[in-house]
Amino acid sequence: MPSTAKRVPIPKNGVDYRGKIVLAPMVRSGELPSRLLALHYGADLVWGPETVDRSMIGTTRTVNTALSTIDFTRLPSNHQHGSTNPAKESLIYRLHPSREGRKLIFQIGTSDPTRAVAAARLVAGDVAGIDVNAGCPKPFSTSGGMGAALLQTPEKLCSILEALVREIATVFEIGISVKIRLLETREKTEELVRKLCKTGITGLTIHCRTTPMRPREKAIRDQLKMIADICRENGVACLMNGDVENREQALSLISEYGVDGAMIATSAERNSSCFLASPTRPWKEIVQQYLELAMEVENRWGNTKFLLSQMIPGKAQVYREIVSAKGYKQACGILGIEGLEELARDVDQRLGIGPELGIGRKGKKNGSAVAAGGDMGRIRELERKEKKGLSERGVETEDRDRGLETGNIAVMA
Repeated sequence: MPSTAKRVPIPKNGVDYRGKIVLAPMVRSGELPSRLLALHYGADLVWGPETVDRSMIGTTRTVNTALSTIDFTRLPSNHQHGSTNPAKESLIYRLHPSREGRKLIFQIGTSDPTRAVAAARLVAGDVAGIDVNAGCPKPFSTSGGMGAALLQTPEKLCSILEALVREIATVFEIGISVKIRLLETREKTEELVRKLCKTGITGLTIHCRTTPMRPREKAIRDQLKMIADICRENGVACLMNGDVENREQALSLISEYGVDGAMIATSAERNSSCFLASPTRPWKEIVQQYLELAMEVENRWGNTKFLLSQMIPGKAQVYREIVSAKGYKQACGILGIEGLEELARDVDQRLGIGPELGIGRKGKKNGSAVAAGGDMGRIRELERKEKKGLSERGVETEDRDRGLETGNIAVMA
């Protein structure tokens, strides 16, 4: 009888990564409306943005009946204890259980098994898997022992994965996975992958770049077959990441290198219809679909505007107007989208934004963006505001890395 390939059992509430083309974890481009957009256009699974363990610990899980979402919130860290002024809770993570729950992988930034388990336990019942970021090269992450720093401390990384398998996978019956980068040599990569595959994980994603490499540098794929073979020997699903642009190319690479699936990042940020088997759809269609989803879930305007600046071609006539827009109603008008004006106005009011107030986000006048002498000034201003929102999730970014992939944090892990 022919032998069957070994496979680590997929827990009943988990998901098998094999045969999947998925949305890569990206900080700015992995928020809820971006994930829903990717699923709308055919992504098989979606990774959420990396969320640092300390930012999740202490959050309150709330069912948001108005939006049909589950929100994880906490008081801002700068709120003074005993203050008579009520503080508005910061939104750390938002997911949509009916539209993405069983296709959503929560990615965690961590350097400690105990904290990893504590953070994962809060969200594990609402997602299909927990993924550990072991590839982010950004100093904020590596200086805390997280991300790519874990590649240099394999015993610590393995202890984190083993703790998650033992205390999260067995209790919530979901899979645990890890996302890594290539090491300095083929031998070191092989040694690490073999260790990771022994921890009980169900999946491993390899970003085909080394830690020092930037996204503009071409992905290195000469180790892919070796990594895929090791994963297959141990029954672990292997996904590839790096310079994957669309479903057709992904399927070709899967066949060529023997991996089980692929992640798409930057291309999905620009046009999520890259997940379709057919040619990508026009940017105007993508933008309207995204705006509708963003309003449905009341996405932060700063994040929405950043994504619009990635989706709309820089040479388009509306580009300059969009990067200086202050709310959803104004954006719909600029883009000529009809039928959404009432919804846009209501969302603007609930978020406390809008051009009539001169406000880009609640309580913050967008003065420097207006005064900036050109598009880059406006872009930098919206980035600054968006980074402030990201910092609440334990994430920091740099302006020059705007829009690049993460695994991530604005660069691919």
